[in-house]
Amino acid sequence: MEFWIKAAQLLLSLSILVVLHEFGHYIPARLFKTRVEKFYLFFNYKFSLFKKKIGETEWGIGWIPLGGYVKIAGMIDESMDKDQMKQPAKPWEFRSKPAWQRLIIMTGGVIVNLLLGMLIYVCVIFAYGEDKIDTSKLNHGMAIHPFMEQYGLVSGDNIIAVDGEKVYAPQDVTKQIMVRGGRNLKVKHQDGSVETIKLPEHVDYNIFKKIGGDAVFDLRFRNKTIGDVAVAKYVGKDAKFSKGLGIEKIDGKPLSEVDVLDNSFRNKGHKVTFKNTEGDFTVSLNKKEFQLLLWSAPALSGGLLPGDEIVAVNGNEVQFYDQITTALQKAKGEKITVAVNRGGERIEREVTISKYGKLGFGGKSGDKIQYADKDAQYHDDYSFGASIGAGISQGYWTLHDYVAQMKFIFTEKGATSLGGFGAIGNLFAPTWNWKIFWERTALISIILAFMNILPIPALDGGHVVFLLYEMITGREAPEKVLEIAQYVGLIIILGLVLYANGNDIYRFFFS
Repeated sequence: MEFWIKAAQLLLSLSILVVLHEFGHYIPARLFKTRVEKFYLFFNYKFSLFKKKIGETEWGIGWIPLGGYVKIAGMIDESMDKDQMKQPAKPWEFRSKPAWQRLIIMTGGVIVNLLLGMLIYVCVIFAYGEDKIDTSKLNHGMAIHPFMEQYGLVSGDNIIAVDGEKVYAPQDVTKQIMVRGGRNLKVKHQDGSVETIKLPEHVDYNIFKKIGGDAVFDLRFRNKTIGDVAVAKYVGKDAKFSKGLGIEKIDGKPLSEVDVLDNSFRNKGHKVTFKNTEGDFTVSLNKKEFQLLLWSAPALSGGLLPGDEIVAVNGNEVQFYDQITTALQKAKGEKITVAVNRGGERIEREVTISKYGKLGFGGKSGDKIQYADKDAQYHDDYSFGASIGAGISQGYWTLHDYVAQMKFIFTEKGATSLGGFGAIGNLFAPTWNWKIFWERTALISIILAFMNILPIPALDGGHVVFLLYEMITGREAPEKVLEIAQYVGLIIILGLVLYANGNDIYRFFFS
């Protein structure tokens, strides 16, 4: 059900953005008395789901939900209508208009997407306000990824300012470091001392390479109860899993005789025998279920159960969730002792942590997050006038941060992290939430504005490049060059779409 809710939100969001983007081309074209032959939501290769001719324009809905288009008379576009271009130019055609008018027509869609994103942010901030954090009231500091310890930062430290700018939320610190060049951190340590820590120049690439999308700075919270063990949630519809005490055998062989790190072994299904308080039981798992089992193996093998509250790791008492994750990251591939509170009784279990520093459990579904510093959180409502400035600022920084993070694309990890429609769909909430829907729509609108202005033939930016060439040199680019560029651009775009969506498919089945 979650899949269909996200898919519906994605479809509605893209439909709104595509239609308004194409109106950004259509309206200036009509103002300059340029004929628009087609206006389509989605692409209509071979046939249309709906079409109706009104005046000079055919309005329709295609069946391929990869965008949309307006076909403007007298220009080389994705329709590749060469026959029209062989005829003498007509006064109502795109090619007959002055270069400055053609430039406005081609940039209209990008401008609409950019302004639309900012307008949505203005409306969302005015309607819902903003949840904020007063970092001066973070008495327990921030949750900081253990990777940052090499730079003198540990969980419990509070980042007061970055490059002299006050910090309003832990996530702001991450943004400042990763995409805004922030390197000088004013830090208040747990003992009350304050110092300025200067991070090395390439710390952003180091963080991205080592921890990727994991939270670097976050709020601290006290939720430590095991809600589910992965295989029990996704496979174990049988209640026996809730009493599972560990993995006994795989395909009839004792666990000690099986090489679970062998890729050929991991990438297929197996029969797994579990120990249980009521006796052993065997379950047949397909490939994905078996990989989930391997992920959750430390918790299962150690006899940790849903409902257990983790109270200590390796003899060190823990108050916050980040203390658990930090201890696990430091014990990759090692045996550790985990103490849990089970029904008022303290129980200790020895577990072997995975090479990724994971124990293999999830939080208790539906549990409200128990933040350590509730008083630091507050809600700020805006007047309409104030929301205009705040919305424009949010739109600007959204564009800035998105463009700035493109530098990571050209790394090995960045290339494999590219996502398609699956990744975009996962931006939306699993339940219908209008606030999140509009925030994500604003984000996608600004992303579309940037992507469309890239100087790739077949995109708006590609047309703009040739128009600027004409305006500078006084000569139009040859039609043959425009045709070849259009084909090259289409191949590049199709390749990127296939690659990004291929990554989504790979991650779905193998990650």
